[in-house]
Parts: sequence; structure tokens; C-alpha cells
Amino acid sequence: MTNNTRHVPVMLQRCLDMLAPALAEPGAVVVDCTLGLGGHSEALLSTFPAARLIALDRDTSALKLAGERLAPYGDRATLVHAVYDELPEVLDRLGIPRVQGVLFDLGVSSMQLDEADRGFAYAQDAPLDMRMDQTTGISAADVLNTYAPGELVRILRSYGEEKQAKRIVEAVVRERAKEPFTNSARLVELIRDALPQAAKRTGGNPAKRTFQALRIEVNGELASVERAVPAAVKALAVGGRIAVLSYQSLEDRLVKQVFAAGAANTAPAGLPVVPERYQPRLKLLTRGAELPTEEEVAENRRAAPARLRGAERIRENVEDTA
Repeated sequence: MTNNTRHVPVMLQRCLDMLAPALAEPGAVVVDCTLGLGGHSEALLSTFPAARLIALDRDTSALKLAGERLAPYGDRATLVHAVYDELPEVLDRLGIPRVQGVLFDLGVSSMQLDEADRGFAYAQDAPLDMRMDQTTGISAADVLNTYAPGELVRILRSYGEEKQAKRIVEAVVRERAKEPFTNSARLVELIRDALPQAAKRTGGNPAKRTFQALRIEVNGELASVERAVPAAVKALAVGGRIAVLSYQSLEDRLVKQVFAAGAANTAPAGLPVVPERYQPRLKLLTRGAELPTEEEVAENRRAAPARLRGAERIRENVEDTA
């Protein structure tokens, strides 16, 4: 399967429509903060022929495959090996003070799920790696084998919203004393055995929440999102637009908070005239989070948990113009 056929970009047309008003003018710059296999990026380049694309990814394999896909667009596409919270440094290096569009497609990419040796998918046995950038950092096996029990419980509860975290961690600690964890199948089996029957009857694969928690910890995902989305908003020119796809409630909540804060009037109550510094910097483009259509989910099951939020920059920060 080629990278083009195995990757169906989630909510593609809706993302393009949301960003379109900001990308029509010549010289517009759009940033794809999560390049992956390049599906969204290719559509941005073909739909907006006057726009320049900056695309970031921490995964060197994804950069190579997407680079081949985007080669026909020549120097309109600049691909950068970086985590999305490094956006300010990337734009500074490229000499780009403001951009007109930003897209985030958060979570794990299709390629990472489909490559068995990456260890993201609980449905197949693989090394417990889960690093999006395999050139650096600790693996999921390192986390399981070395973290203190209390820290593991916190990770499973906070990042996986796993109610049975304590029971799972007790089993992990007992088993890792016999032999360190190296592969996913052993962990999946341990989770199945550790959970009470009632917990296994709902919510799909019982390992799903634990795998999500480990992935988020290994890649520092929530901390990156927490830094990256405000930085992306700050990088937008007035009239610029941002679209964010998230796939679990923790990410979506962070995006919602950043957008709500930007769209809020922060003036003290009772002021007859609201000074510029208190007025909203963002206009929300979605009412709550938009969901994929039933047709899209039928075509691409990975779109099912997607939540899309968008916002438009309507004024500068006072400190940005000082």
C-alpha cells in the first residue's frame, strides 16, 4: 500500500473551507503543524496555488514519505523536522513573522498506527516503542519498566482516563519484577487479565486507554499541545485562521480553553468603553466542536473520534504592537 492510498485525511474539505478565506491572497503562508503522510498538506497546496506551505513533523519517516509526495510543488513546500511546539523557533529561522493559516491534526498518524514495529497499535504484537520521533527519547517499555508505581497510576488516570489504573499498575509491577516488558501483546494480555469483567464489557479494547496514556507520556503530547496552540494563535496575522483536529477529550479541552480565552472580553465589569487591550483577539469559527459526518466515518473509521475547532484572529495583542 502506498502512502497516498493508505492515508485518508480526516475532515479534509471542512478544514480547507475553514482556512480558505485566509489563504486566497498571493504570498499567504499556511503551516501544517502535523505533516504526517502529507494528505492535508497536498490538499492545501493544490487548493490554494498562491500559498506557501511550512510543514512540521517530528517523525523522520513521515518527512521522507511526505517529501516524495509533495516534491511536485517544489519550493512552495518547506518541510521541517520539529515538534509542533517549536513553531515560533521554526518561523523565526525562516524569517516569517506572521502566517495566514495554521492546521493541527493531533494524535498518532495513520502511518504510525499501520507500521507494526512502532508499537502504537494494541491489536498487533510489536515492540513497545511508541516514540513519534524514533531518534530520541524514552520508549513505552522504558516507562513501564522504570517508572515508580505511583507515577504509572497518575499517567494512566490523567492521560488515559483509566478508572482501573491502580489494578493495572499492580499487575505491571508484579510482572516486570519477573521479566521486563518489551512487546505489546504481553501488556494487552496483562490488562485483559487485570480488569474485572464489567470493565471489559464497554469501551472497546480494554488496552486502549493504557496505550493512549503511554503514548502521551512518551511523546509529551499534552504539554506540547498546551504550548503549541497558543503559540500558533500568536503567530497568526489579523485575518488569519487556525483549525485544530483532536481525537480525545484531553486535547480537545486544551484547544477549547485557548480559543475561549482568546474570544473572551476580559474587561472589568461596568466599563462604559472597553479598551483595546481587553477586547477579544479571536472569533470562533465553530459552535463547540464539529464532528465528522456519518459518510466520512463509514469511509474512514479513524475519523470517528475527531473533533474540529477553528478560530480567526481579529486583532493584534496590544503587547504585539508595542
